[in-house]
Amino acid sequence: MGTLNGKAALVTGSSRGIGRGIAVRLAQDGARVAVHYGRNEAAAKETVAAIEAGGGQAFAIGAELGVDGDAERLFAAYDEHADSLDILVNNAGRTMKKPLEDLSREDFRSVFALNVEAPFFVAKEALKRMRDGGRIINISSFVARVAFPASVAYPSTKAAVDNFTRSLAKGLGPRGITVNAVAPGYTQTDMVDAVLADPEARASAEAASAFNRLGTVEEVADVVAFVASDAARWVTGQVIEASGGVQL
Repeated sequence: MGTLNGKAALVTGSSRGIGRGIAVRLAQDGARVAVHYGRNEAAAKETVAAIEAGGGQAFAIGAELGVDGDAERLFAAYDEHADSLDILVNNAGRTMKKPLEDLSREDFRSVFALNVEAPFFVAKEALKRMRDGGRIINISSFVARVAFPASVAYPSTKAAVDNFTRSLAKGLGPRGITVNAVAPGYTQTDMVDAVLADPEARASAEAASAFNRLGTVEEVADVVAFVASDAARWVTGQVIEASGGVQL
């Protein structure tokens, strides 16, 4: 479509799932995409190959997130391929399905390190390279607005991301950089397949949507592509649900 021609993008956690769908879509729109992976280099290279097969441009970079020095290592790898950045998508994350009584301090720290701390410091490093008028898009979740007593830590991380989004948007307005969050609902990915392995759990998730089904990666990626485009230049500090009306 060409709406992102000449733009440089980085999508964290884009070797598979929603991240892969976002990377592929941004490349289809003309961006040159850095496909980040934490451990699965082969999957990241598959994403790059898929992008290139469709006529797009991409390269793979690896760095473990949620550990000390992660953002610096991520951008050291990025800088070997590009000298500026226009679009950052903070997608890498993990779920944790444990109630408070089963949650250890290490569980809590690990999920917050990847889901909250990493986006904070990746954004900090990204801003050293981001051109004015850029885009920061944080992948949140509908769980930030509902009660999940069986999984208290994960929703709390996404609520933190939502507030970070609003605060950063206010601060970066003078540079013309928009900051928004896109919040998927239950989306058909291998991660969700693991969470919804029980048929009853899957049926419940499908019934939670206004459309009585799970979402697709492409449906989430379409919303991210809009937020990344110039058409969304007057949208900032927002949490945009791409959830199929889940739990309305």
